[in-house]
Amino acid sequence: MPINNLLSVSFFAVALVTTSAPAAAQQDTGTTGDEIRIGNIMPYTGPMAAFATIGRTEAAFFERVNERGGINGRKIKFISVDDSSNPREAAAQTRHLVEQENVLLMFGSFGTPGNLSTRQYLNDRKIPQLFVASGDEEWAHPKSFPWTMGWQPAFRTEGRVFANYIQVAYPDRKIAVLWENDQFGRDLFRGLREGLGDTADLIVADIAFDVSDNSADSQLEILKDSGAEILVFNGAPAIAARAIRRAAELDWHPVFLLNNASASIASALRPAGLQNAVGVISTAFLKDAGDTMWREDPAIKEWNAFMDKYYPDGDKDDGYALYGYAAAETLVQVLNQCGGDLSRENIMRQAASLKGYQSSIVLPGIAVDTGPSDFRPIEQMRLVQFDGNAWQPIGDVIESAFTRLPGNN
Repeated sequence: MPINNLLSVSFFAVALVTTSAPAAAQQDTGTTGDEIRIGNIMPYTGPMAAFATIGRTEAAFFERVNERGGINGRKIKFISVDDSSNPREAAAQTRHLVEQENVLLMFGSFGTPGNLSTRQYLNDRKIPQLFVASGDEEWAHPKSFPWTMGWQPAFRTEGRVFANYIQVAYPDRKIAVLWENDQFGRDLFRGLREGLGDTADLIVADIAFDVSDNSADSQLEILKDSGAEILVFNGAPAIAARAIRRAAELDWHPVFLLNNASASIASALRPAGLQNAVGVISTAFLKDAGDTMWREDPAIKEWNAFMDKYYPDGDKDDGYALYGYAAAETLVQVLNQCGGDLSRENIMRQAASLKGYQSSIVLPGIAVDTGPSDFRPIEQMRLVQFDGNAWQPIGDVIESAFTRLPGNN
């Protein structure tokens, strides 16, 4: 289904209750007796356009929800608009969705800058900003911003996971870091240094790049000359692809640690050349549809059928599609828990009451858990390594790198 600047789709459900909502049900603007209006911001154009697959998959997922009866008889109207990764555009589009489209809530909007630009506005109006598609820690402040909640593991924690792995597997190797010069990049780099602790001086070189950069060639040459044997990359998939390919061209074969956000086979590894990506290590919290170990998994079979029917132009190997599917599945769980009370207050109450919820696409052993003072739904990951075809697990699920902050967290 084509998606340009505006995506307004009515979608279907995952075998949900199809009775009409009770006449006495509570509701806010954005909900009628037969409709739930949900807003979303995605970079359908611009440097981050690879991530737009998330929004397209969520649109397809809600189409299936609607086809199966909706949420307690109500159909979802998912209104997803393009901000080209521009925070000012994200703010303007969010105001339009709230004030003109009358959405009940914002769901899964992509990126740190855009969501920061709208957070105060949404909290002032007590409009849920749910399951933000960013691993920044700013989405876990329930006292200061009680209407904002993230979804995925924190970037900072991912850096700590990489540090822990380096300390165990390669304790004396020199490290180089190529990182995106924004809050996303800084968070992971900060976590890496924290995790390394007294051994952080093993980082012999680091170079920041702007998201608008078109090449990593010169940076890779400098990092190779540093003598580093480990390369930690943290940035967008397009630059990740160039970095992997350029390292191979330079005949440089460091232990390559790739951030989860760029671990898409479709958007990063395939453009880099799968042969060049063999051995790359990343983190995961979702199943890999291309991994043969999941071939007979009922959830992956359902995923494949879903993609064939509702998103036939999508790539089943695209991790961003899996992300969108799992995030949308989590929102549907919240809306179902709301029952007949679709007030914004109850939506946030139910979002903060996910106890051991297991999305069908999330890896076994990793649960979605929230509470009134815990707005970090996913706090577990595992390491994976690319074998040329799929991501293969390394070790067990990791929780030790996830640190809880006291008080307002």
